[in-house]
Amino acid sequence: MTETLVRVVDADQPRSSDRSWVQVAVGVLMRSDNSFLLTSRPEGKAYEGFWEFPGGKLEAGETVEQALRRELQEEIGITIQDCTLWKTERIDYPHALVQLNFCKVTQWTGGLQMLESQMFAWEQLPVTVKPVLPGTVPVLQWVAQERGFMGDTHTA
Repeated sequence: MTETLVRVVDADQPRSSDRSWVQVAVGVLMRSDNSFLLTSRPEGKAYEGFWEFPGGKLEAGETVEQALRRELQEEIGITIQDCTLWKTERIDYPHALVQLNFCKVTQWTGGLQMLESQMFAWEQLPVTVKPVLPGTVPVLQWVAQERGFMGDTHTA
């Protein structure tokens, strides 16, 4: 049996022992010019101001695709036309244990609206926005591998 790797973030910070895994659907929106969408985490949320791929928690009974459709409509005002589950990453943050279910999205309708007062940027490698949320870093590495990009994926 293969153990799933868990990426620990801010290991020096305290954690409660009663946390359970939260399932999160994440959209990696990609345009034909190879740029991808990053959004900033809204005010009042953990890691406020950090840049990430948009998405959110699955509600009871939702599939990853259903959750991603709902979250992207609620957060950025678009309706996705396609959604392909790509990769999964487990992250142990001080505030939560999250399983990030990353989906590639290449078709959507509607113009971007930042409905949670967040910022957005269409980025290429290396990304220039910072700071980047730790759970976003593996995705940048996967994109780099797919594209044969050899440099740093993000600025420190």
